[in-house]
Amino acid sequence: MSVNLRLVMNTNFANQFLTLLRKEFVIEFRQRYAISGIVLYVISMVFVVYASSIKVGPKEWNVFFWLIVLFAGINAVVKSFVQESGARQLYYYQLVEPSMLISAKIVYNTILLMALTLLAYGSYSVVAGNPVKDTGLFLLVLFLASLGFSIAFTFLSSIAAKASNSATLMAILSFPVILPVLLTLLRLSSVSLRLLQDTAYRKDIINLVAIDVILVALAYILFPFVWRD
Repeated sequence: MSVNLRLVMNTNFANQFLTLLRKEFVIEFRQRYAISGIVLYVISMVFVVYASSIKVGPKEWNVFFWLIVLFAGINAVVKSFVQESGARQLYYYQLVEPSMLISAKIVYNTILLMALTLLAYGSYSVVAGNPVKDTGLFLLVLFLASLGFSIAFTFLSSIAAKASNSATLMAILSFPVILPVLLTLLRLSSVSLRLLQDTAYRKDIINLVAIDVILVALAYILFPFVWRD
């Protein structure tokens, strides 16, 4: 690997974080098939909606969009720890703080999921129209969704990596964790599509931010124990 992780031992936390974040990008670009498969999945799902000749109204648009984003997010983040061997994880364990490792993976996965959600939004709007009325609110919802999915799926990926059938385990574990996030996202996006006339939607934004804060706090508290196992 071109990123020399031994340098991390002699650097401060900021440099540790940047080195680990760069490592995530290096691995991703070396394994282009992984991200290419996820992009192909998003495009395929959008094409299925287009080819099925279903009349996509604003309500259906909202539901289909978040289903595409949800499953694309699971497929994108499940490999965070699954793709790394036990020897490599032991190597990281000797060099960096667990908080730095989980932080780098969360930030990287947030960037990746934001790119995928924007791709899904753009391609889906081309084939099914764009019923979004409040673009600013909708983009904020996309960012909060990417952040929430990234935090939850990254931590769950670290747990699932300890099992043999990690992809199935992650899907099972993620459902109860991500359900309140998904329901809040559906409500906020409904407001941005003017399906709901809710003047108190800022409370939903605060709730979504609070859920993200709780998830990241749990990840930081529990991940060192999971990683040490």
